Amino acid sequence: MATIRLYMTMSLDGYITGPQDSPDNPMGIGGFRLFDWLSHRHDPGPSKQVYAEASATRALISGRRTYEHADRWHGDHHDGVPIFVLTRHIPDGPPPGSIRYVSDVDECAAQARAAAGDGEVMVHGAGAGQALLRAGQLDELELHLVPVLLGQGRRLFDHLSAEPIELDPIRRLTTPHVTHLRYRVRGRHERQDQDGA
Repeated sequence: MATIRLYMTMSLDGYITGPQDSPDNPMGIGGFRLFDWLSHRHDPGPSKQVYAEASATRALISGRRTYEHADRWHGDHHDGVPIFVLTRHIPDGPPPGSIRYVSDVDECAAQARAAAGDGEVMVHGAGAGQALLRAGQLDELELHLVPVLLGQGRRLFDHLSAEPIELDPIRRLTTPHVTHLRYRVRGRHERQDQDGA
């Protein structure tokens, strides 16, 4: 079964954009600082490895806001993989290219897993990540932690329930520009094994 993994870059104080993010300014004021590490993605080392792994994912789940602010990735996030946009409101008319709009989080996860086969599903967006966590559908988190304090903006984990979600660390890859942290959602792995049995 495919692994669904959230991939997000965030500041040390938990922000994924600066303030006043919008389609015209998708990272908000000062938010593009969070992506400085990508200028090193071709250098030998951890960031190159992480970028290659992300580029090898076979499907993408995105929140509607992230999808719109990224200008819909011009219809192709990477290598033509199917893009599942989790949204409360399905737009009229057929979606472009490999885009599929899905309103139910469990159905979105099921479709993305089916599309990815035995590969991995990338998740982008705070809303999508939180919805998948609440539904018990998120398997892992890959957080690119940038050594900066933005002080304000949009946080990655603002709207979760008060009940703790335990995470097991899988790996930590450190560079001067970013620390790549991967966690498994505790309990999710065991549920996957039971579902597959």
